[in-house]
Parts: sequence; C-alpha cells; structure tokens
Amino acid sequence: MQPKEIEAIHRDYLKQEAKSRCWVFSTQCLLFLVFLGLWELLARTNTINALIFSYPSKIWAQFWSQLVDGSLLPHVGMTVWETIVGFLLGTLLGAVIATVIWWSPFLSRVLEPYLVIANSMPKVALGPVFIVGFGPGLMSVIAMGCAISVIITTINVYSGFREVNQNYVKVVQTLGGNKRQIFRLVILPATIPTLLATLKVNVGLSWVGVIVGEFLVSQQGLGYLIIYGFQVFNFTMVMMSLAIIAVVATLMYQGVALLERRLTSQFK
Repeated sequence: MQPKEIEAIHRDYLKQEAKSRCWVFSTQCLLFLVFLGLWELLARTNTINALIFSYPSKIWAQFWSQLVDGSLLPHVGMTVWETIVGFLLGTLLGAVIATVIWWSPFLSRVLEPYLVIANSMPKVALGPVFIVGFGPGLMSVIAMGCAISVIITTINVYSGFREVNQNYVKVVQTLGGNKRQIFRLVILPATIPTLLATLKVNVGLSWVGVIVGEFLVSQQGLGYLIIYGFQVFNFTMVMMSLAIIAVVATLMYQGVALLERRLTSQFK
C-alpha cells in the first residue's frame, strides 16, 4: 500500500471519528433538553409536585437572583475549595500509604486486613469524630472529604502495584537495580492508568464527603444551602444547589480526563 493511500485512509478515519463524536454530543444535548422540557411540563401541569421537585425555569430564576445579589458565589467558592483540598489530600495520602505498604512486605501483610475493615466502614459515620477532633469548621469538612477517598485510593493503587508484570521487575533486578529504581522505572509508570482511574472515582467521593461535612457543621457552602433550603421549605434552593454540584463535579471530572489523555499520549 502506497503512503498516499495510507494517508487517505487515515484522513477518512479521523473524519469518521469526528463525525461520531459530533453525533454523540448532539444526542447527549438533545436528551438533556428533552429531560428539562419534560420536567418543566410535568411541573407546570401539576403532574408532579412543583413545590417539592420545582422546575428548571424556577431553578434558573433562583440561581440568577442569588448570583446577582452576591449571596451565591461565596457558598460555591467555599465548597469547591474544600472539595479540591480534600480531593488532593485524599489522593496524595492514599498514594503515599500504598507506596509504603508496597515497599515493606511485612507491613503489607500486617495492614491488609485493616484496609479491608477500613474500606467497609461507612466514612460518614466518622463525622462526629472529626467535629470533636478538628472543631466545627473548615478543617473537619476537609477531613471528611479526605477520609472518604483515602482508603479507596490506597487499596486501588496498592492493587495496581501488585499487578505489575513481575518479568519487568526481574529485568531491572538482573541489571542490578535496587528497589527505588524498580519503583521509579517499572512500578510507578505501569500504575499511572490505575492512579488516573482512581482520580476519577475520587472526584465523586470528595464531593460526597464535603457535602456531608457541610451538612453537619458548616455555615457556608452548597451543603449548607441544601440544609437551609430544606429547613425553610425552599426546595428550589435545594435543587439549584444540586444542579451546581453536578456542573462543577462534571468540570472536575473532565479536568481529570484531560490530564489522563495528556499523560497517556506522553507514554505512548
């Protein structure tokens, strides 16, 4: 096959891929618009209880009103800051613990059952402990966001370390490499896909931890708005807060996905 023919086939493939992505995105947008339109219609015709479920135009009006009067952005900023810090701390701490466990076979045998127990424990039940230990403020909310993701990070990353092809490890050992070199040259590069997949999971887990923490102690944040809206029976505020959480969490997830694509392209 001639180079020009190969190039033409490649161009056709790229066009088909672009067309496929366009169709997928268009279908996603259409489904979302149909969902919003159906929700609006059902609420306005009293098919569903508009007081409880609200409807998109009312949620938008609530959002715009609080955005204009300046009362919304401090809550959004606080929750996003707490989530990012909890997300980073949980991921970094989990990766460090997994590395320490992998480094010491003795520790791995000792701590493995405790990791299983910690993973099965409902992390939100630790909320009162964090409130007493860190005080009813920012630190307890961040601790909750970190705690809910650190164990799953440790387990996933450690499992990724153990699943690395041992033949690669033996090659480095044969060439005189020490454990640090094995980790840097073999274990860490091979585990990057696992770490990136864990980051995607941690986005959602961190949001859950932070929102639960704000339910318990915070006087500011989207979790506080949800509780306040429930207390004053303003479910439009509740739905608005949930919509904002969905949008910002999606943006965080897409940021991790972009990082994954860039790192994957570098290692190809």
